Amino acid sequence: MQRYDFIVLFPVHPSTLAKYREAFVPSGAKDDPTDAEIALDILLRPPDKLHPIKLQSVAMRTLGSLVEERRYLVNRVTSITNLMTSTLKEYYPQVLDWFEHRDTLIFCDFLDRWPTLKHVKRARNATLKSFFRLHNANRAYLVEERIQSIRAATSLTEDQAVIHPKQLLVQALVEQLRVLLKAIDRFDAEIDAVTKSLPDYDLFAALPGAGHILAPRLLVAFGEDRERYASAVEIQRYSGVAPVVERSGKKCWVHWRFACPTFLRQTFVEWAGASIQRSYWAGAYYQQQRKKGCTHRVAVRALAFKWIRILYHCWQTRTPYDESVYLNSLKRRGSTLLAYVSESANMT
Repeated sequence: MQRYDFIVLFPVHPSTLAKYREAFVPSGAKDDPTDAEIALDILLRPPDKLHPIKLQSVAMRTLGSLVEERRYLVNRVTSITNLMTSTLKEYYPQVLDWFEHRDTLIFCDFLDRWPTLKHVKRARNATLKSFFRLHNANRAYLVEERIQSIRAATSLTEDQAVIHPKQLLVQALVEQLRVLLKAIDRFDAEIDAVTKSLPDYDLFAALPGAGHILAPRLLVAFGEDRERYASAVEIQRYSGVAPVVERSGKKCWVHWRFACPTFLRQTFVEWAGASIQRSYWAGAYYQQQRKKGCTHRVAVRALAFKWIRILYHCWQTRTPYDESVYLNSLKRRGSTLLAYVSESANMT
């Protein structure tokens, strides 16, 4: 709804609406028109308690739509490559060993030119080398390994009742995949142009592990309105990174936060995972959590929780993140994480 300039949003918590309804309808009766009237009544009675969500600039709203639509296309690519992999395993599994990445134009072009093992076996070595050279696959040892593997390959089946229908399906998937890959390139170019036009670009561009894909998503996650979130805790909860803790008597349990924007949570968690290899303290913190018995996903979410606090401060003060500054801060506080940082530095 924040994408449209003709809609003004006043956030009202669902439990507030439910409790207000119960005060006047103790029977528990409920219907949407009545709820709409109650929501309007809540809005009109204490107008100073409810504040509208500020509409962001056209550029920021455009970027928000671009990064979400790009993610949709990436999900479509994943779906198609999974189906392609499954299909190739039924008649042409060798090609999956020759290419590590299936979401590439070189993979599409290879299958277009040599859709079956019989086709590629007929190709001369010079033709294969020329193909890889034209696609910038210039590592000689890798090209030689592929050619040797092609010559030594044995067909999984010679049954045309299996091969021909699967071949047609793969060719149809290749056509779809090629279109999607080109579309993603166009989205990347547009996202890059819009992102660089925004004043907070530098805050997110240099973050460890962010790169040209996650930096725009992080920029959208925080937005332009620095008054929207009173603290980092609000972002942690709103994004779903912060878990829900429930206590009753001697019992205490922690569970996943269900009510949250999924894409926003994915943004923080995916960036935290990418930062493990790019930040000394992030990698050390992740290892520290794993040693405590946390699973990979739990450890990455814990790292995302910590990253949000740091990035919120950078965002509020308009100060780019500096790894050395944060490490010095850990040192002043006497953090035990420094020992893990030292271990990580020695290992590298």
